[in-house]
Amino acid sequence: MARPRTAHAPDPFITRDFLLGNAAGRQLYHRHAAALPIIDYHNHLAPADIASDRRFANLTRLWLAEDHYKWRAMRANGIDERLITGPADDRERFLAWAATVPKCLRNPLYHWTHLELSMVFGIDRLLGPDTAAGIWDECNARLAEPGFSARGLLARFRVQVVCTTDDPADRLEHHIAIAGDRACTVQVRPTWRPDRAMGIDAPDRFNAWVDALAAAADVHIGDFNGFLAALRARHDEFHRRGCRVSDHGLEHFPALAGSAAQAAQAFATVRGGGSLGADDVERFRAFILDEGARMDHARGWVQQFHLGPLRNTNSRLLRRVGADAGCDSIGDASFAVPLARFLDRLDSENRLARTILYNLHPKDYPVLGTMIGNFQDGVIPGKIQLGAAWWFLDQKDGINAQLDAISNFGLLSRFVGMLTDSRSLLSQARHDYFRRVLCDRLGGEIERGELPADEGLVGGLVADVCYGNAARYFDFGTLPAREG
Repeated sequence: MARPRTAHAPDPFITRDFLLGNAAGRQLYHRHAAALPIIDYHNHLAPADIASDRRFANLTRLWLAEDHYKWRAMRANGIDERLITGPADDRERFLAWAATVPKCLRNPLYHWTHLELSMVFGIDRLLGPDTAAGIWDECNARLAEPGFSARGLLARFRVQVVCTTDDPADRLEHHIAIAGDRACTVQVRPTWRPDRAMGIDAPDRFNAWVDALAAAADVHIGDFNGFLAALRARHDEFHRRGCRVSDHGLEHFPALAGSAAQAAQAFATVRGGGSLGADDVERFRAFILDEGARMDHARGWVQQFHLGPLRNTNSRLLRRVGADAGCDSIGDASFAVPLARFLDRLDSENRLARTILYNLHPKDYPVLGTMIGNFQDGVIPGKIQLGAAWWFLDQKDGINAQLDAISNFGLLSRFVGMLTDSRSLLSQARHDYFRRVLCDRLGGEIERGELPADEGLVGGLVADVCYGNAARYFDFGTLPAREG
């Protein structure tokens, strides 16, 4: 008589060697990458959450509340907006996401979802409709435990530095609170994001923002000189509060250079209730970019340029949900010529700061990969960087394409590595994802004889790219001055 079959749990999907398809890659990852700390030098985490050491009521609040990657997948899966950004309760929203996850096979969300469940909660089951209720209960129970607050989650990932993204009119009260709290072990630094200073094409929003800037800077803005004085005052304050990085999100790079007189006239027109033509807008933006870059250089900051998104394309969802609803895509703007001229102007003045250039369209990897070589100064290693695979390119193929571009046109050994660009604390798992992809790629090349089988040499590159280069490149040596 045949013995009855016994059910057994399937093998875990996220294993110790996840994404590591060769022995050399496994060795590189486990010996040289896995245990390194994290410097997350660009993200959109809420400083208020870290200042208050927020505890999350449930997994939806932590995982789904602001994740437009997941929102896009749920819409593609036919999930009603009520269950995405609408009034549904948190458990309903989570169950809708869990029903979407099995349909995400080959989408990076499938990897990220299960990597986060495994790394943070120790859950190795696949998320789907049949496991959703149990995973919901198990994760929510863990979130009530010590060590699962905002700061506890950062510590769980061994995060040393977090750079949030902050508007110049932000008063930085949460950063001030964090700096005064000796119980916070992670460096939390603001990033100067002056995009709204260039938003002169929307006069009503621009004028309201200028008024907010004046209040934050405690500077009267009666004319363009007052506007620049307010920006400089906030730039100084950001520096005092630990900021060492600026960031700019640009759909395209201004093609027309602008003078101070042209910018002043444009500013006066809009403050007086008028509007501008496209060329005047371009010249104003170009002048503000130039002035900001000079301020960054004077302070010794790193400047970042995220180039090429096409934002808020769905007017229906923009009205219903607002910006950052998951309705952005890859743009096809050409920026090689104006970007080269911008960098050359600064380099000619000896005012070119350390610079990181990010592309969103994969066609632009060679453009930026070769551009960075034009302005290296022979003094600062890797002064001009090709940024990490960003947004829609933040997946295995995009990461490998970025690694190829920087290797073919520059020095991978000087690359400052990965960032999350995320609003979710759980996205720190993407540093581990990147490290696995990097080690698998290098390990495969070792086994094919394309790289030397020298663990010290290649392992040193891995450690530098995953942590060491960023630690040396950014001025993050100590916490900003504590208050009180």
